[in-house]
Amino acid sequence: MNTVKKIVALLPGFALALVIAAAAKFIEGLLPVHLIGASVIALFIGMIINGIRRPGEKFEPGLKFTSKKMLKFAIILLGASLNIAVVLEVGKLSLCVMFFTLLTCFGVGHFVGKALKINWKLSNLISAGTGICGGSAIAAIAPVIDADDNDIAYSMSATFLFDMAMIVLFPILGRAMGLSDMAYGLWAGTAVNDTSSVVAAGYAFSEAAGDFATMVKLTRTLSIIPTVIVFALISAHIKRKEAAAEGGESVKAKLHITKILPLFILGFIGLAVINSVGLIPAAVSHGMKEISKFLMIAALGAIGLGTSFKDMKKSGFAPMLHGFIISALVVIVAIAVEYFMGVV
Repeated sequence: MNTVKKIVALLPGFALALVIAAAAKFIEGLLPVHLIGASVIALFIGMIINGIRRPGEKFEPGLKFTSKKMLKFAIILLGASLNIAVVLEVGKLSLCVMFFTLLTCFGVGHFVGKALKINWKLSNLISAGTGICGGSAIAAIAPVIDADDNDIAYSMSATFLFDMAMIVLFPILGRAMGLSDMAYGLWAGTAVNDTSSVVAAGYAFSEAAGDFATMVKLTRTLSIIPTVIVFALISAHIKRKEAAAEGGESVKAKLHITKILPLFILGFIGLAVINSVGLIPAAVSHGMKEISKFLMIAALGAIGLGTSFKDMKKSGFAPMLHGFIISALVVIVAIAVEYFMGVV
């Protein structure tokens, strides 16, 4: 009976998150041009509802379940859509550019975050969203470092705002520089953040550029794996230091594999490997990807419901400035590396 009661308690919040996800998908479908993804729409819908009237206590268990547990489950299912062999084969050219853009995001981003006095979790979520793949990277890393909803919402918002600017500016700049379809696709695929924005910016230039940009973007998505492992190690190290400080030298937190690699990331990697060796039928892989995307949208809707604009205002302008600096540097570094490689 206790299990039934727990499930029943989760239903109101979970159902509300699903309704927001459905509404976000509907709004996304109404847009004449795919400029904004449903996940960002769901986040903003949740925040607007929170601003008008925060959901009551009966919604809290389900919203927390959706924003934490279902988000992790969505990340696991995302692995079924990745074919490591194919992506690496097509994306060989992008690996060098990716190395320098990721180095810029997390290396320079670390010092920019410190200079602007931003907490390390928010700073690195913004860097991950900029350097890897927008919302998916933020969603994957946030549970590992125990980021709160405000940090997630702020980093998602920063990523979204700069993506909107890039969608408009990239085709104009690409034509002004006389880039080839491949050079432009490589540039957009490594410098624009969210998948929907990469697709919009890529196909705005040409179909060939859009196809190449999309494949480069898939290669970037794979960098979620090593990035999450690194942040899991950092988080575990910080927790060990905190445990030692609280309990004295005799207290030592043990590192287990599930601490270094959380179960949901192990599941993500496992499904990616299984799909890469051809054990998941294409139709099933596609279906799992669609379920993953919808659950991620629902999770971001739940996060939005737990986030207020007032709380975000307390963070000030610094996180947005952080996002602008890192985004601008990534755009410059990506095209500079292409010139150095002779791709342009």
